[in-house]
Amino acid sequence: MTETDFAFLRLLLQQRSGLSLTADKRYLVESRLGILCRRHGLADIGTLVHRLRAAPDPDLEGAVVDAMTTNETLFFRDQTPFTLFQDVVLPERLAANAASRSLRIWCAAVSSGQEAYSLAMLVDEMAERLAGWKIDILGTDISAEILEKARAGLYSQHEIQRGLPIRMLLKHFRQEGDRWQLSQRIRAMVTFRQHNLLERNDQFGRFDVIFCRNVLIYFDLQTKMKVLERLSPRLVPDGAFILGATETVLGLTSMLTADPRHRGLYRHVSMAAAAEAGRGENAPPLRA
Repeated sequence: MTETDFAFLRLLLQQRSGLSLTADKRYLVESRLGILCRRHGLADIGTLVHRLRAAPDPDLEGAVVDAMTTNETLFFRDQTPFTLFQDVVLPERLAANAASRSLRIWCAAVSSGQEAYSLAMLVDEMAERLAGWKIDILGTDISAEILEKARAGLYSQHEIQRGLPIRMLLKHFRQEGDRWQLSQRIRAMVTFRQHNLLERNDQFGRFDVIFCRNVLIYFDLQTKMKVLERLSPRLVPDGAFILGATETVLGLTSMLTADPRHRGLYRHVSMAAAAEAGRGENAPPLRA
């Protein structure tokens, strides 16, 4: 792969997906796109680039994006966000939405579905409490191929062993050969749709909770800002926005701010200010 070809592919990926590839990722491009070339009957990456330059080919461009997208995920990944959801966010939203009896959750960059299904299993734990409620969980990803896997809800032994508690395995899965099938009940709780985080999203409506974990780390500064600018308006005013452990909104958006009580949890700035003011009003008077 020539430097010119690499520069072209870096620009294509940046424009199509926001993925920012540094110069030291050249080996990754050669490895993943080499497999793609063989799958499409192309001699090498140079031939691939020549075809992409010759005429617009959305399908081939999409295949390049799919090949270069990192789909690392697992059930109950990092655990802390799920404990936060179960112990703090979910009770908070149930109280706030008692009148409407509805709850909407968005898992952005959902990959093969484990995050969304983990949340669905936690919601299912409260089935009696949520009787009569309308629960919508949306999982989106840029890759159509990985979303097909997510919809199937069929996982390998390796995928099952990564983070899934044995109690959840026995309750929600059945073994089919060397793979495990998630129950229809849990799968029916999640809707998967293809979506690019750089594109408009107002068609999805607004959500009580947005998970956008471990995806901003792959973007450059400007792309991170654009993604947060797109996502923030989709959160209800008093909703919960959850990022990955190594991610932050600091210096990226003026619409969200960290919840001082819970690491990884973010709120709309206006709501955080109101909560802080409320705590100040209830604070004991200072003594000289």
